[in-house]
Amino acid sequence: MSGKATPATVAAGRTKTTYTLHPYEVSGGDGHSYGADAADAIGVPREQVFKTLVAEVDGVFTVGVVPVSTSLDLKALAAAVGGRRATMAAPARAEKITGYVRGGISPLGQRKRLRTVIDSSVTGLRAVYVSAGRRGLQMELTPKDLIALTEAVTAPIGAA
Repeated sequence: MSGKATPATVAAGRTKTTYTLHPYEVSGGDGHSYGADAADAIGVPREQVFKTLVAEVDGVFTVGVVPVSTSLDLKALAAAVGGRRATMAAPARAEKITGYVRGGISPLGQRKRLRTVIDSSVTGLRAVYVSAGRRGLQMELTPKDLIALTEAVTAPIGAA
């Protein structure tokens, strides 16, 4: 794995945010859970590894960040931003909007800053792991820093 910076690491570095990178080997194809694989590969509970999902809420692209042990509750996401209806963005559209590939979409350093909602379970953690901007690379940082860097709101948007 190369040590090249990603837009996510550049975004965190620009603000002098402290973070730790955790590289790991990626296995499997497109039909599996990248987040669960990442949690297992780096040896942390799935509740601490968060996946970044792109949805449209009333036609506005919105990012939902939830633990890999849950799924995104689209109704709760819509409610968190004052919307009525949310649908998942097509994977190709999410890649184009964020500038990242599926399985490596980070909530940080996206092409365009999208409104972001992070599951409220993050506030009970000492550390959170998110994609660092490519498959096989996770970034560990504090929940407070993640919320600040993404200018996110928190809400209960994860569903079992």
